[in-house]
Amino acid sequence: MNSGIWQKLGKALMTPISLIAAAGIFLGIGSVLQNPNIVGEGFTNLILIQHVIGIVRAVANGIFGNLPLLFAVSIAFGLANKEKTTAAFSSVIGFILFHIVIQYFLTANGITADTHTVDALVASGMDTLEATQLASRYETVLGIFTLRMNVFGGILVGLLVSWLHNKFHTIELPTAISFFGGKRFVPIITTVTVPFLGILMYYVWPYFGLMIEGLGNIIAQSGLFGTFLFGFLERLLIPTGLHHILNQLVRFTAIGGTAMIDGEQTVGALNIFNTLLAKNSQDMEVMSQATRFLAQGKIPFMVFGLPAAALAMVQVSLREKKEEVKSLMSASGLASFTTGITEPIEFSFIFVSPILFIFHAFMAGMSFMLMDFFNVAIGNVQGGAIDLVVFGIFQGLDTNWYWAVIVGLIYAVIYYYVFKIVITNRKVLTPGRAMDDELEISNTASINDNQLGHTIVTALGGAENIEAIDNCFTRLRLVLKDTSIVDEELLKQTGAAGTVKASETQYQVIYGLDVEKIAPKVKEAVKYDEDN
Repeated sequence: MNSGIWQKLGKALMTPISLIAAAGIFLGIGSVLQNPNIVGEGFTNLILIQHVIGIVRAVANGIFGNLPLLFAVSIAFGLANKEKTTAAFSSVIGFILFHIVIQYFLTANGITADTHTVDALVASGMDTLEATQLASRYETVLGIFTLRMNVFGGILVGLLVSWLHNKFHTIELPTAISFFGGKRFVPIITTVTVPFLGILMYYVWPYFGLMIEGLGNIIAQSGLFGTFLFGFLERLLIPTGLHHILNQLVRFTAIGGTAMIDGEQTVGALNIFNTLLAKNSQDMEVMSQATRFLAQGKIPFMVFGLPAAALAMVQVSLREKKEEVKSLMSASGLASFTTGITEPIEFSFIFVSPILFIFHAFMAGMSFMLMDFFNVAIGNVQGGAIDLVVFGIFQGLDTNWYWAVIVGLIYAVIYYYVFKIVITNRKVLTPGRAMDDELEISNTASINDNQLGHTIVTALGGAENIEAIDNCFTRLRLVLKDTSIVDEELLKQTGAAGTVKASETQYQVIYGLDVEKIAPKVKEAVKYDEDN
């Protein structure tokens, strides 16, 4: 992909990211207000208030539960050149059909939601480890039992639908079937094409699951390096959803450890932790071994590192976009800090900077390894400040919780400077940054002029010369049939600070912050000219 496509993809991803940032804050607040260890038994017994909080948490959880669909719609909408609503509608059709096709093949092979629960598999003769490994490969999406692909499935569908839309939304069919041409053809070709993607992923995706299971066995037998490998892979797999398989394996199977507690064998890191937590006194050596794959390894980078990275992204954003980016990153940082919900921050950079993504995964691995080395025993699964306080600080110094804070403070400094240096030096397109952000932008356009859009269209060679219209934070970005006929003097009269001819067809007009108001006027003018 060229840089323009990457920028459009990054912009498309910002829509669901901003939503889950807000949802993460609601979840964090709800978790605190429903935790008797924090707010007291009296408050948690206020039925009406707790129902309101419960509804808020249910709504927020509903957003997180449907992230794959949100990503599919956002990417299709964001990458579509024109008729964006048609692309979004088609992506919903494509997403549903994608998983229905996978479900059909699963059902044909006897794999259903009823036959592949852990209990059902154990009842059929499997041991708990095998049953957990197999069951964790599947999930239910919009009521459809399918392969566990998380947001990666939505991203695949969104990319395919946006490509189909841009290629076919202007197609002209023979007169007898012309009604089905143009934008009506997009959902039709989506219906025909997406099932092939579903068939492909049905055969390809399980191999990724098998690979993760093999790595899980290696992790269990590799001491401190195994703990590092777990943390590294757990972050690296975030975009694919396969980290759920890895987490399930360590939490509920022998890969996460076994322990004799009151004469009974307990299997799985989370099972051991919860069993010990229920006792009046705990064996802290067993506890620290059980928790090495749990929340303690996440705390340094979730509570300290990623919020510092969010601050760095605010610092390096364009001056005119800083307040907007500050608002987004404040919400994202708070979600990571309080509850360990990191996707709003992670999705701001993992798709636009492989260097920062690998760095983040490496630091996650080191975090898990260091907590294991210092015998920290915090436990639970989220990794936010709530876990640090409730399962670390409130449990006393025996948990060695202070090491998570010490390492976390160091992480905050490292994350801040690494992100700031990499984003600046490599011109990474994180939120609030444009391609040539060093340009000084003048702003003299008359936004209230009803003729502004039509004037700009005329300067660009007319509606028939414009193939696509989009905008970044400061520029009108266009795909033109012929850039040589553009009237640059007329564009300057509309308030343009300058123009950039990126290629034979790619053309940019620099307007500054007002481009957010100008772009819709240009689109309306083009549509008016085409309709008349």
